[in-house]
Amino acid sequence: MEKVIVVSYAAGFLTKSLITKLSKLDIPAVFANADIKELKTYSGSMELVVLFMSEELESVPEVVVYLKDTIQDKGVGLILIGEEDQYDFIRKKIPETSITDWFKRPLDIDRLVKRISGYLDENTGEKRKKTILIVDDDITYMRTVYEWLKDSYHVGMASNGVQAFSYLAKNKADLILLDYDMPIANGPQVLSMLKNESETGNIPVMFLTGHGDKESVLSVIGLNPVDYLLKTIDRNSLLEKLKQFFEK
Repeated sequence: MEKVIVVSYAAGFLTKSLITKLSKLDIPAVFANADIKELKTYSGSMELVVLFMSEELESVPEVVVYLKDTIQDKGVGLILIGEEDQYDFIRKKIPETSITDWFKRPLDIDRLVKRISGYLDENTGEKRKKTILIVDDDITYMRTVYEWLKDSYHVGMASNGVQAFSYLAKNKADLILLDYDMPIANGPQVLSMLKNESETGNIPVMFLTGHGDKESVLSVIGLNPVDYLLKTIDRNSLLEKLKQFFEK
């Protein structure tokens, strides 16, 4: 299973040297051309993308957009190699919050290898960032929670149950933060559906909702959510709740 995907418009000396150095450290790596069809073959195993930027890459902006969607959906790291003008082009397609690091040319390949090794040590296996899916039809509040969590967790967002199942069909989640009052299917109905599917039945769910009345709380107890939080919770309190949950 390739952890590191080295992407470039064309294979060259540096890409081959990087893969060789990584293999000596027992870090699985593979080269992939900047081609969506080829990249899709590695989407299930990639944990870090190293992208060698070039002028030629600007002729295939759809590849950059595909990489953006992949790294955001799957919580994959992205390290860029190239000049400042090339970096500016990438930043127009991929937000800086999704870019792990940027190495200017001339490339210090040993420093790059050390950065890759450090990233994998911190973000894979037991030390990997947990993934939280927020399900809420209040887009403004959902984006607020996203901003609170993004530095500590990989965060996905869905505005209804259908989007949540679509996300979970392609991505794993360690926890779902679920609103109570949503159109089409409300929070309890979504949780019930999650529990009834083998692929999602074991994903822990916390309610994060404005419904604090006793009736609403009692209506979901039988569905066994791991917690029931109100939207009046502040950033630090929510982060502490999540930290305590994952430490268990």
